[in-house]
Amino acid sequence: MTGLKVGPIFYKIGTGDFLHSFFSTIAYNLENNKWGSRFPLLMNELYYKTLPADKVDEAINELKTIQKELEEYSPSMVVWDIEDLSKQPPWGDNIAERITDLSNYFYTNDGEDLFNVFYKAFDAAKSVNKDINIHSM
Repeated sequence: MTGLKVGPIFYKIGTGDFLHSFFSTIAYNLENNKWGSRFPLLMNELYYKTLPADKVDEAINELKTIQKELEEYSPSMVVWDIEDLSKQPPWGDNIAERITDLSNYFYTNDGEDLFNVFYKAFDAAKSVNKDINIHSM
């Protein structure tokens, strides 16, 4: 199980492959296949290291931009693995009717919109002034 960790709080997301797909989709579609070129806080600091508490507000702005821009992309534009574009999601094209674009494509194992999980974790990081990182259990 992979998720976002803020101090002792863990926000469940799902498999590492699923989370990597989210970031791969952003890099491929919104950053012209140049990982971290437009969204360095999320794509570089959070994904590879730790997002410091004092940068959470800026990261929220990046996330809002990503969410808005992904509305313009059809679900068929999902990228499962940017290192191997031939890989497809395990469910293929069999997606829920509620998924109309890439801004609402990603749902956690618990059925929660992935963007909402990020916003909750970011809000927690701000309120307790703690760094946030991706953690696998």
